[in-house]
Order: sequence, then C-alpha cells, then structure tokens
Amino acid sequence: MSSKTLIGFITVGIIAGLVFGLYLIDVKNTNQLVFVEGPSLSIVTEKFDFKKGEPIKLRLINSGTIPLTFSDSSYGLRITGLSGMLMYSPEQSENSELPTYMLNPREEIEFVWDQIKNDGDSALEGLYKIHFKGFDPDSKKIEKSTTITIWK
Repeated sequence: MSSKTLIGFITVGIIAGLVFGLYLIDVKNTNQLVFVEGPSLSIVTEKFDFKKGEPIKLRLINSGTIPLTFSDSSYGLRITGLSGMLMYSPEQSENSELPTYMLNPREEIEFVWDQIKNDGDSALEGLYKIHFKGFDPDSKKIEKSTTITIWK
C-alpha cells in the first residue's frame, strides 16, 4: 500500500470519527437540567438507556425565570423515532374551549411512558426522541427534546 493511500484512509477515518462524535453529542446530550434567565424547558430522565418494557419516567421542568403555557394537559409531549415518525402522543379529549396549562419557574410535572405506542404495540429496541412544546408570555414557541435508547 502506498503512503498516499494510507494517509488518505487515515484522513477519512479521522473526519468520519469527528462527524460521528459530533452527531452523538447532539443525540446523547447528558446535560439535562440547566437553569437560565428567560424562557427555558428541561427534560430530566432517571437514565438514558432503558430495558424493553421498563416504564420511562420523564420530568418536565420550567428551568427559566418566566411562566410557560401549554395548550393541552400533555404539555406538548410527543415521542418520535429519530426520523421524526410519531410513536406516542397522549390522547386529548376534544373540548370546545381550549384550556391553558401553566408551568411556573422551577415548577415541574412528571410523566410516565409505558413504552406502548399509539397503535397499541410495544416500542421496539432503538433510539427515541422525547419532545415537549410550550409558549412564553409573548406566544413564542419553546421546545425541548432529549434522546433515550430502548434495549432488549
């Protein structure tokens, strides 16, 4: 093997490792709870890797300094695959009046997902993204997501 080919393979390996590392930093963000000035949401899970069928406890915390509002009692909870395909979203009762749910600064609410998808099937092994969506007093959308892994 020539030295130019060897240098080429090493360069491609370094670049691929860097790109994959940056991807994993985004996917496996372990910095769950950070309090900041202004609007902010934080999602806290007890861990990032769960066994198949194990209940997943989620804590949604207003980690900002202003109250946040939500359009439904699920606080905008959506669980998707990494591709964005919706796997789970709590059912909302149809109501002619849209109530508003509020989360004050440093206040939190807990959810438990039993790994059952909307279609009634159990979630398969893989990576899942958990999303919450709310609004600040100026009606600006505030979103937060985190990634978990379900193992066999």
